[in-house]
Amino acid sequence: MLGARRLREVLARHEVRPTKRLGQNFVVDPNTIRKVLAVADLNPEDSVLEMGAGAGSLTVGLAGLVRSVVAVERDPRLVEVLGEVLEGAGNVDVVEADALRLELGSIAADRMVSNLPYNVATPLVMRVLEQAPGISDLTVMVQKEVGGRWAAGPGSKVYGRVSVMISYWSKAAVVGEVSRRAFWPVPSVDSVIVRLVRRPAPPAVDRSTLSAVVGSAFSQRRKTLRAALAPLAGSPRLAEDLCRDAGVAPAGRAEDTTLEEFVSIASTLGAIDPDREGFA
Repeated sequence: MLGARRLREVLARHEVRPTKRLGQNFVVDPNTIRKVLAVADLNPEDSVLEMGAGAGSLTVGLAGLVRSVVAVERDPRLVEVLGEVLEGAGNVDVVEADALRLELGSIAADRMVSNLPYNVATPLVMRVLEQAPGISDLTVMVQKEVGGRWAAGPGSKVYGRVSVMISYWSKAAVVGEVSRRAFWPVPSVDSVIVRLVRRPAPPAVDRSTLSAVVGSAFSQRRKTLRAALAPLAGSPRLAEDLCRDAGVAPAGRAEDTTLEEFVSIASTLGAIDPDREGFA
C-alpha cells in the first residue's frame, strides 16, 4: 500500500502539489484502500478501469488483485508519478487522458473501481454507464452528498433527476463511509463508497424522451406532475391526460415518482401521434 509518508515523498520529488481545480484529493489511509477493495469483491481474472488514478494509492492495491488495470489520469505530472509508483507492475496500463473525453469503447475492462474527483464524479459515472456496457459494476468513492443523491429513492429529500437516470442504468447503494481525514489534502466534506451494479438491460424506452420527462418533472419538484409536465406536454390538461394514459396520478409529485412511472410516462409520450396538439 502507498501510505501518506511515501505519497508525500514521491509527490515532492516530482514537485507536484495537489490542484483544487482538478479535484485532487489523494487517499492516504491504507485501511480505506483495503475497505474499497473488499467492497469491490474483485477476482484474479478481472480487468479493472480506474478513472482518476492520481498518485496511485488505489492503483497499487488493484494491481495486486486482478489480471489487468487501465489507470486513466489527465494530469501529466501525476502520470510521471504513476510511472515511479507502479514500476514493476506489468499488469497496469497508464493512460494519459481526460476521462470525460476518453473513447470508452477502446478500454478493455469489465469492472470499474475509482476514487473519483469530486468535481466530475456524476458526469464520469453517467458516461461509463451510457458508453461502456461491458463494465458490469462500479465501486467508487465520491463526496457524501453526491453518493446520497445517486442512491436515493422516491420520497427522499435528495431524490432527483440524477437518482432516476442512475437507476435507469443500475442499482446504486451506499456501502461505506469514509472520513475526510483519509485524504490529503483534507477536503471539507466526508466521502462514501458507492456500488453500482448494472442492470442486465435498461427499461425499454427512448432515453432522450425519458430524460426530457424526468428533467421537466424535477424542474419544479414540489409541483404536481400535471403542472410540472405542462411545458413539455403543451398544457396542464394535456399533461393530465398524459399521466392518466400512463397510469400515473397527475396529482403526484416528481419526488415521489418511481423510475417505472417515469418510464411509463415517457413511453406514452413517445407513442402519441406527433401531430397531436402539444406533442409536435
